[in-house]
Amino acid sequence: MDYDILISGAGPAGLCLAGSLSGHGLRVGVVEQQPLAAIENPAYDGREIALTQQSAQMLRDLGLWDRIVADEPSAFSPLRDAQVLNGPSPFAMVIDHQLSQHSELGWLVSNHLIRRAAFQELRAAQHKSQDITLLAGEQVARAHTDASAAHVTLASGKQLRARLLVAADSRFSATRRALGIGADMHDFGRSMLLCTMAHALPHQHVAWEWFGYGQTLALLPMNDDPATGAHRSCVVLTLPHHTLEALQDLDETAFGLELTRRFDNRLGAMQLVSTRHLYPLVGVRPHRLVAPRFACVGDAAVGMHPVTAHGFNFGLRGITALAGELRAAHAAGQDIAAPELLARYERAHRRATLPLYLATTFIARLYTTDHPPARLLRDAALRLAQNFPPFKRMVAATLSGRH
Repeated sequence: MDYDILISGAGPAGLCLAGSLSGHGLRVGVVEQQPLAAIENPAYDGREIALTQQSAQMLRDLGLWDRIVADEPSAFSPLRDAQVLNGPSPFAMVIDHQLSQHSELGWLVSNHLIRRAAFQELRAAQHKSQDITLLAGEQVARAHTDASAAHVTLASGKQLRARLLVAADSRFSATRRALGIGADMHDFGRSMLLCTMAHALPHQHVAWEWFGYGQTLALLPMNDDPATGAHRSCVVLTLPHHTLEALQDLDETAFGLELTRRFDNRLGAMQLVSTRHLYPLVGVRPHRLVAPRFACVGDAAVGMHPVTAHGFNFGLRGITALAGELRAAHAAGQDIAAPELLARYERAHRRATLPLYLATTFIARLYTTDHPPARLLRDAALRLAQNFPPFKRMVAATLSGRH
């Protein structure tokens, strides 16, 4: 047997899972199609990850938090409050941090910094325990399982066997598909443009979700630029793909003016200070999370709409649950791919993710429908929620990770 556990995908989910399993007597392999240089030093990809308090603690436990701070002292920005706006109305439903048990709802950090820290932690684990093999520049071409093992053929022709195969290769997981697991996909027919903008007025560390008419704007507050002191935010603009392509082609000055206009000048003049990135807006819910000697984690287990910013948080939760099951089984001399073990993981992760996945999809549909009755319902729902403290406390608990 080549490995006890073979992980397809060396994004944050795959790397964190491998790190969680290191040092416990398990041989772990990680297959990643990107070259080693791209894994070691990932480029900025536009994404700011909103961490719940629970996820922030998981990053500390995994060793990633300290590594990120050591590289970028201002990397973690507090997400103090959140507000939801509808159309041109100045009214907002506000989720105040005082509804939680902390001085902030959560934290924001750039995705590429998480990826880099996860790789650094994996390298440290490799050096310490000699139990992780990273196969960079390789890709799973074929995979199947039987009663004794998972069998994987790489695009290079190399054949591998493992006691358990884990897919961590994105919401459109080719490994999951190879194992015959389908998924329900909701394509919202739009794409997202992500970038970092500097702006004249402070954001007060408040996140925005602004459901405009014909567009959706999200603003994720970053710390001020340590070099210039400029106020900064990650901006997520959701529109039909062809419209975003036209925006992406604008020069920096014209793009800044266009974003200032789209934000109704609420943060003053805005200026582009990063590269721009486009992503399709698709929610994915696999029919199953496990199969014989196989499991899904991260986005391969659930691909969330970003409106609640819970995708990575759910990924960390799933990784923690699966790694705990695997370590305990191995320590007890049991089969790490036993059907009952995988079924426990699937049940727990479904319970944790499915209700919010369905609720998020419903909210996204409601607040991106611009028919007059829907506009009235949207505004009425926000005003009702703003004046119903139990609902706001529930949302605050969800955002901070206490649900």
